[in-house]
Amino acid sequence: MRYRNLIIFGITAATSFGAILIFVRGSLKKRLIIGIVTVAALACAALFLRSPIKEAMMQVPALRPLLGKKTVSDQIQTYGEVARARLNAMFKEKGFTYPPAKLAMLAFKDKRILEVYVGSADGNFQHLHTYPVLGASGKLGPKLREGDFQVPEGVYRLESLEPNTPYHLALRLNYPNDFDLEHARIDGRSKPGSDILIHGSNGSVGCLAMGDVASEDLFVLANDTRDHNIAIIICPVDLRNFEPPPASPNDPVWLPTLYQEISKALKNYPAH
Repeated sequence: MRYRNLIIFGITAATSFGAILIFVRGSLKKRLIIGIVTVAALACAALFLRSPIKEAMMQVPALRPLLGKKTVSDQIQTYGEVARARLNAMFKEKGFTYPPAKLAMLAFKDKRILEVYVGSADGNFQHLHTYPVLGASGKLGPKLREGDFQVPEGVYRLESLEPNTPYHLALRLNYPNDFDLEHARIDGRSKPGSDILIHGSNGSVGCLAMGDVASEDLFVLANDTRDHNIAIIICPVDLRNFEPPPASPNDPVWLPTLYQEISKALKNYPAH
């Protein structure tokens, strides 16, 4: 239970406060002051010491500003051991060595899945695992502007690991990439959007929500992979096996070019 430690902290603080009011002698004002100081001391211990209580509090978005920002190293220290245990089991089952030399992620909107591929130093990729996408807004087709609720489509790279988001852990894509910016300029679109993440939680607007456990796996795996030039390809359908969706009158004229670019990039990753 994700909030178990936080609930325990709340019960402990409330019990301590109640006991002080009942058993400590003195005026009500004195007992209230002692109770408040005691609860504050418990809170400080939770905030400034590395503790399960603090980690539980980090799961509540409203409390995160009070807890201070974390670094990638902090989050790897917190989640690395348990995530690596899951990852090592996946690698062992496939006969792969952990950590991999290279990493790639392929997202398919129609099936709402994210396929993870690992590669050797010479670029030979093999399928490792498929995660369900728990939340993604919009429909098939590219993202065109800020606020259109669309998940982008294209050939992207991991820009950074994000240790401080309201959605547990996240991977930031380099959206908009050069293709997006060039065609936004040609179309006269000044705001193609930004802040596209693969993150935890189960709901999202314009990003891919994977759930907290999967986000831990992906965060740690991306951190541990030796080559940090990590491909992230987002597709309407699996263009290795299927034709692109039928064109509609509202599609951008450059959409076939985008799908050709995606199809070319997918050839590096054998369908399984």
